[in-house]
Amino acid sequence: MNSTKVTSGIQTAWPLLFAAWVLVTMATLGSLFFSEIMGVPVCELCWYQRIAMYPLVLILAIGLLLYDPGVVRYAAAFVSLGWIIALFQTLLVAGIIPESAQPCVQGIPCSETHIFLLGFLNIPTLSLLTFTVIGVLLFYSHRLESS
Repeated sequence: MNSTKVTSGIQTAWPLLFAAWVLVTMATLGSLFFSEIMGVPVCELCWYQRIAMYPLVLILAIGLLLYDPGVVRYAAAFVSLGWIIALFQTLLVAGIIPESAQPCVQGIPCSETHIFLLGFLNIPTLSLLTFTVIGVLLFYSHRLESS
């Protein structure tokens, strides 16, 4: 790879990857704040979303430090998995998916929400929005890098 292409990629794709890293770091710290400081119980689907979200902090950071455009492929797998789980839980909370289909039958129900920001944003919806924005940032980063 020639140095002109690397310099061009850093100037165009790097800021998008950095924005994705900032967003995923804020989401990770936010989820830890809600559960560990505010004491909001964490359901099973939320744990799966955390499993998809938390590694992205390190994966994207390493990709940024070494400027490895291939990080998008690794991150996309986690983002896709987290997005699917967040969509399922959002539909469950909205009542579109019946409660009989929820995996959280014992302990903390996945359809129960404890926090509403701005009157309509609950934690599953925030998670879905976060995974969506990260996915869009990664997509455009990849497109800029490959052009």
